[in-house]
Amino acid sequence: MRRTLTAFLTTAALALAPVCFAARAAAKHGAVPAAPKARTVITRGSVVIDGRRIAYTATAGTIILRNQAGEPTASMFYVAYTKDGVRDPGKRPVTFAYNGGPGFASALVDVGGFGPRRLEWPAPGQIEAEQPPYRLVPNHYSILKSTDLVFIDAVGTGYSRIVGAGKPAMFYGINADAQAFTQFIERYIQQYGRFESPKFLLGESYGTTRSAVLAQDLVGQGVYLDGVILCSTVLDFPTLNFTPGNDLPYELYLPSYAAVAWYHHRLDPQPPDLAALVSRVERFAGGSYAQALFEGSALPAKQKAQLAARLARYTGLPATLWERANLRIPLSVFQRRLLGSATSTARFDARFTTPELQPLMTEQGDSAAGAATTALWGVLSAGFDEYLQHGLHYHSERLYVQSSAAAFKAWDWGRYQPPLSELDQGVGTNQSVMHVNNVAPALARAMSNDPGMRLMLNNGWFDMATPFFATHYTIAHMGLPASLEKNIHEYYYPVGHMLYLNPAVLPQLAHNIDAFIAGATRRG
Repeated sequence: MRRTLTAFLTTAALALAPVCFAARAAAKHGAVPAAPKARTVITRGSVVIDGRRIAYTATAGTIILRNQAGEPTASMFYVAYTKDGVRDPGKRPVTFAYNGGPGFASALVDVGGFGPRRLEWPAPGQIEAEQPPYRLVPNHYSILKSTDLVFIDAVGTGYSRIVGAGKPAMFYGINADAQAFTQFIERYIQQYGRFESPKFLLGESYGTTRSAVLAQDLVGQGVYLDGVILCSTVLDFPTLNFTPGNDLPYELYLPSYAAVAWYHHRLDPQPPDLAALVSRVERFAGGSYAQALFEGSALPAKQKAQLAARLARYTGLPATLWERANLRIPLSVFQRRLLGSATSTARFDARFTTPELQPLMTEQGDSAAGAATTALWGVLSAGFDEYLQHGLHYHSERLYVQSSAAAFKAWDWGRYQPPLSELDQGVGTNQSVMHVNNVAPALARAMSNDPGMRLMLNNGWFDMATPFFATHYTIAHMGLPASLEKNIHEYYYPVGHMLYLNPAVLPQLAHNIDAFIAGATRRG
């Protein structure tokens, strides 16, 4: 056995020697290693939507990105679904879709609920459904009814990777990532002749951040958009980050706390209508609660106690805890206290819960990946790999990367853009660029330069990663004129971050997106 293994390793080393030598020689002389060629694998399928069978072509493939010198820098993987039998396919709507992270592949938004096939997700507490085997079923609520779909994996995720002259800094950052997607979309449009197709972007989570910058970049390149569809939106990161001196997240998370407490029946009395409760808490959060936080230590003790009692009624957490926390309870504390010390609610979808293995720690430990992630990760990883291999017949020696920690850790979170004028440059900013973590102005610029563009916002009541009230606040502070604000449409659903995890939501979500696309593409 040892002799056989030694012979095998020797043979393998000899076989690889010319390759290694060539690579070292190329590096020594500054040459760029050869990049892989673009490839496509085509399959065909059909799905019944609204009682009508839709035949489609599925294309799984790669597009090569290049730098200004024409050298290859990245190979981006995508899965496209195009409706068959269309009289003029070059004019049918096409939607470019992706997930977020950053560092997540787009498989989740494909087989999650938008593509023609979807995975059956476990319901909260349905432990047996989290174990294999998993079911991939026809998606009768796919938006393929209204638009062709192109699901794109960001560089470093899925089968997308850096090649040739590419470097991580060219892709791992807010601006760099959007530039890569801009080039991909331009090349896809050129390759498949989609110049006159109505064009849409669909991003989830950080994908909404990407969409804001991407929309501005595409419009700047003359690629006008009919609509941008945002799911679980985050554009202004200070609205989410509980940092000292920043009271805004406490106000904007409060309606989500109330919605989650309502779902878990922690309110006494239990309000019969969720939407009415949320509306009431939003008014309180933006009114007397915001004023109290503004007062800081000047807030009278009697008023503080009264507010704590009201906060307790809205959140299910005791008034004594609100007083001890100085009326400021961050998300991590809410997650661990709502259901008692032994159970924690999920961040992505607070309908899901998980046992707290370290309940006495002052901060949540590393005992679990999170309740929602735990519930869906096995389904997604195994289910999508099975779909790639046996459904799309796309085979690769590489592993499909659902989540890239390397991309996330290397991410440049700065957003560099020229100020509107020299007067906009504040103290401590560079004289030529501004370093910001709010991309809403980029989306506002895109909408201003492309005034026919419409914007759709979809948020879950039980999403604790990107709370719905923060989205509403951000959009209300974009500074758009009334003529453009009428192009904005907001929708809310009884689910968390991944809107398709609740099968009861899928019909309404699909209907709303279909109607949005129809309205955005209607002429006259």
